[in-house]
Amino acid sequence: MHPSPSHAASHPPSLSLADFDFTLPTELIAQHPAAQRSGSRLLDGRQWPPADLGFRDLPSLLQPGDLMVFNDTQVIRARLFGHKPSGGRLELLVERVLAEPSEVVAHMKVSKKPPVGTVLEMDGGWRATLLGRWPDEHGTLFRLRFEADDAATAFDLMERHGHIPLPPYITHEDDAQDAQRYQTVFAAVPGAVAAPTAALHYDESVLAALAEHGVAQASVTLHVGAGTFQPVKTEHIEQHRMHSEWYRIPQATLQAIGQTKARGGRVLAVGTTTLRTLESWALTGRTEGDTDIFIRPGFRFSVVDLLQTNFHLPRSTLMMLVSAFSGHRHVMDLYQHAIAQRYRFFSYGDAMLLQRKDFHVGL
Repeated sequence: MHPSPSHAASHPPSLSLADFDFTLPTELIAQHPAAQRSGSRLLDGRQWPPADLGFRDLPSLLQPGDLMVFNDTQVIRARLFGHKPSGGRLELLVERVLAEPSEVVAHMKVSKKPPVGTVLEMDGGWRATLLGRWPDEHGTLFRLRFEADDAATAFDLMERHGHIPLPPYITHEDDAQDAQRYQTVFAAVPGAVAAPTAALHYDESVLAALAEHGVAQASVTLHVGAGTFQPVKTEHIEQHRMHSEWYRIPQATLQAIGQTKARGGRVLAVGTTTLRTLESWALTGRTEGDTDIFIRPGFRFSVVDLLQTNFHLPRSTLMMLVSAFSGHRHVMDLYQHAIAQRYRFFSYGDAMLLQRKDFHVGL
């Protein structure tokens, strides 16, 4: 099964960056997760007025024969600290591990960038050699080779010495709670530097309730990159250049989607990363590779019918994505309702359920 590429995109030029702005009280930015994963709130935004529910109500909102698709990526301990030969401190944020088990691509935070070939002494007694820029000599990322006396891989060294890469709006240092809760219960494929946060609400009880209700489950992998927090800097949103992330869709998931559509069921994407993965496949026909898909109002969806997601940052590409999915005015009204009702926002915040609108609705 492969959706028709004729459903690609047609972007109306009317919306600018300011149209995706809203004022969020600082105290609504969740700094810690709810006491229990499924103890968060759920805003059912499929219609107006919306319904204020609990996340454990989600199975009752779905139908037997629907399909939920999760992102099974696993967050790695991607924040690493060390120093240059001169003694200057530096921080690395690994964006991805390359094919070689000890070569990585990373962001580097340092007072002055060291030259190619520099050996960095990392906290914990291992080394990182700077090999150059990435993806080319003008790239903003850096390619490095990690080396330790015991021939540990990059994943090994990050697990031993790294820190959980919490989002920039979470102000505390990562701790034992973050190591557990900034990770989904079904995380399986290491490689993400940000969690697929819409899925943080699921625990075994909710997954069992969904299965009992007749909702099928499938997975994709998209390794969420630090670029997910990259701000949009141009007022004309169509000029924004998206970051690239690696994804893979198993054949079993493609079959499940085809069977769901054939029986009249709906596909629910758990999170924007899952949605981007499925719609990237719909546009390109590729089940594995990099995607820099930019979903904004005017996009024609081919696969996803329902979206469960968290509340996103103002003026962000994710606000543009949910606006494309459910209509700009409708989404902005939902956000005002969520603020008035004191929902918790961003990665550790509450959830919402959206339904795909027909093209042109809410633009």
